[in-house]
Amino acid sequence: MTLEGRFDGEVVRVAGDARQRFHDARGYGYPLEGNEIALAPVEAAHLLFREDLSGVVDEPAGGAVRGFRAFLSREPTPSPDFGIRFLVYADLRSRGFYLAPAREPWVADPPHAADLVVFPRGKGPADGEIQYGLRVVGERTDLPATALLEDGATRSSDDPDGVTNALAVVDEESEITYFERRRPTFDGTSASELPSGLEADLLEDRVICWDPPVSLYERTFYGQPLEGREYDEPTLQCSLVEAAHLAEAGAIDLDPETVHARGRAVEGDRFDRRFAVYAHLRAAGVVPKTGYKFGADFRTYDAVTNVDDLAHSERLVRVLPADHVFEPRDLSLDVRLAHGVRKTMVFGLVDDGVVEWVSLERLTP
Repeated sequence: MTLEGRFDGEVVRVAGDARQRFHDARGYGYPLEGNEIALAPVEAAHLLFREDLSGVVDEPAGGAVRGFRAFLSREPTPSPDFGIRFLVYADLRSRGFYLAPAREPWVADPPHAADLVVFPRGKGPADGEIQYGLRVVGERTDLPATALLEDGATRSSDDPDGVTNALAVVDEESEITYFERRRPTFDGTSASELPSGLEADLLEDRVICWDPPVSLYERTFYGQPLEGREYDEPTLQCSLVEAAHLAEAGAIDLDPETVHARGRAVEGDRFDRRFAVYAHLRAAGVVPKTGYKFGADFRTYDAVTNVDDLAHSERLVRVLPADHVFEPRDLSLDVRLAHGVRKTMVFGLVDDGVVEWVSLERLTP
């Protein structure tokens, strides 16, 4: 026996044996009185698609009975992104997951800024365990950086048992790409003592450091030897951001503000953002080096013992203002590039010298 639902503009109510058939057995909706349940529009659309519901009486539309096609394309839709949410919902159901809207009363204490919650395979709403908190956007949807940083929308990398916070992007051909997003922490072992007062000259867009100790390059990985790979005691050419950091530490005899001013003259406010990220990483014992070859600001090394025995860098870092607005296709490009060179894509979002971090990686649910 198929059942019919009644849409009141907010939820679709289904009576009969709906609780046993849909909620208890398959994780749809939430219970009302008796055997009646309430479905979110996306859940009702999926049951219509599967022909488990014979139709939905659309009460705001004067009682019209709608099948799947009419319900999916109704105007106004239950939400502006109803179509893409349905595609993601149906995709994850086809992969064996139960899922629900990320709001009460479907789930208690839902993840903030998520659209859907996805339960572990074999579990549902009653088990109290969420695997993914999922935000859904279309390919052409502008995505403010702050949306990736909202409380509860991401988890730190030292919380492996927490909710995996994810982003689902639906492209123009209805293909879905999933990303995991985290708030990374940094704990490198590359910090070491710096020299003091080394002679240095400020050139147009770099600094030459004369007679530095070999360890400044080989152990702490500042600069590049002017002599190339064949050197005994390298003369180092440093980027302006490296030089500014060395000047602030008193390692070279240049005035820090003079180096900062030259950096701003060369690349504007971007220099201050890059320096904030660089200084944060160095303070955490991580070595940042240019990421130009990868289309990023930096590549990073957690553990440098000697540049002659250098492991692959672990991350690519792109530095952006905190009010940056992403296009999902740009996110996809960055993550794909990082994945292709076996690195994690990290964004350093800077507001008045304060850095917030978010990383994205491809995810296969």
